[in-house]
Order: sequence, then structure tokens, then C-alpha cells
Amino acid sequence: MGKNKLKKFADLEDNKLVFQYTFSRLQNEPFPLKGKWHREFFGNDNPIVLELGCGKGEYTVGLARQFPDKNFIGIDIKGARIWTGASEALRSGMTNVAFVRTSIELLEQFFAPGEVAEIWITFPDPQMKKASKRLTGTRFVEMYRRLLSPGGLIHLKTDSPFLFAYTNMMTAHNGLAVEESVSDLYAARAEGDPILNIRTHYEQQWLDRGLTIKYIRFSPQSPAPLAEPPEADTLEPDTYRSYSRGYIQMPELMEELNNKHEE
Repeated sequence: MGKNKLKKFADLEDNKLVFQYTFSRLQNEPFPLKGKWHREFFGNDNPIVLELGCGKGEYTVGLARQFPDKNFIGIDIKGARIWTGASEALRSGMTNVAFVRTSIELLEQFFAPGEVAEIWITFPDPQMKKASKRLTGTRFVEMYRRLLSPGGLIHLKTDSPFLFAYTNMMTAHNGLAVEESVSDLYAARAEGDPILNIRTHYEQQWLDRGLTIKYIRFSPQSPAPLAEPPEADTLEPDTYRSYSRGYIQMPELMEELNNKHEE
């Protein structure tokens, strides 16, 4: 392991905004802030918003700056990624930000039912082969709705046509209320919109390549158990496993860029 990573891990241990709990630790030591985030960490009753797979924490920190009346918690398994946002939040003296280093499957170990107001999922792996691993699949959405308070919302931003189409199918099949679904977010929203003001590292890469960013916001509330849409099996898969994601939507552009690179 490189010295830079070792330093980042050491920094995380000393960062009061970061909580690192392994699965084995949780078996012997329940997370102390579960159900107590408002009172014992943030010291207010403001809504709690999670960013799942937060990476470097661009959304977690960016949204926290734009919405000081909300509390934001970034979730990611990669400590070296979290370090960037956590260090920035600590350096800036932010009091409405936290990070939890853990697997998303373990969310219910960290948050009590109804403790979360909103969930952001930003540019996740589409997991085209296994619906059970998709962060907008019914397995995960069932968990989200246990954690969300009444009226709670889920936001998805993705460059993946497959995941966007699948999520629309899943919400329609289960009768979930979709507040907004756009296939080209930057064309649909006016300049200056808060959602457009924050761009993750990967999002900027896709935009630089001329790709469209998709966005869907929906409520997971439903009286019935969720079911996978059978028509999802017919979805055209993305091709980024074999090529750069640019080939998904703009093959001509990517061919031109590759030719320039070779020159």
C-alpha cells in the first residue's frame, strides 16, 4: 500500500466527521449514533440526507453548503475516496456533514427506521447482470423505504442508459410515485439549478465527452412488497465493460477522440 493511502487512512482515524465500522465490529459493538444522529451528532432536528457511494464526497459537501438547513452523510466503502470530502468538510468547519465508511448493505446498522429524509445515489455501477446488486433494485429500495421518513425521496443521477431505463421500469411496475424523470438533465434544467451546480469527478468526464446525464426522483412508499419488472430482461445493456462509457451514447465522438489521441 502506498504511503499516500496510509496517510489518508491515518487522517480518517483522526477526522471527527468520519465513522469507520467493519461488519465484525458491528457484531460486537452496535453503532452508537443509530437513531441518535439528530440529537448526539448534529445537535438539531434538520432532515438527514444520505449520499450512497459518495466517492470523493462532492455531492455530500456541495449539497451541505447549498442547504445549511439539512444534514448530509456520505456513505462509501473506500476510505481513500472519502478522505477528499471529509478533509474539505473538516477544514471548512462544516457542522452539517458526516461520512460513514461501510458497505451500503449495512445501512440499517447505522440508521433507525424513519431517521433519513432523502437518499442520493450518484453514478453507481449499473450492475447489469444482477438486479440484486443494483442500488435502485427492489432489494435495496425495500431497505431504503424502511429507513426513510414519510414522504422521503430517492434521487438517482446516472450516465447509464441501462440503469435509467431499469429504474423507470421498476418504479412503474410497482406503482411508485415519480416526481421527475429526465434523460438529459442539463437540457431540462435551467442554469443555476442547485442540482446542476455540483458535478462529481466522473460526471464531469461524461459531460466532457458529450454524454447526457439522466436524473430520476421518486418516492419508494408502497403498501405492497416490491417486485422486479419482468420486462427488464429485455433492456439493451450498456457497453462500458468493454469500452469507455463514451461508446454508450456517442460512438462517433469517441472514435474521433481516440483517433486524435493516436495521432
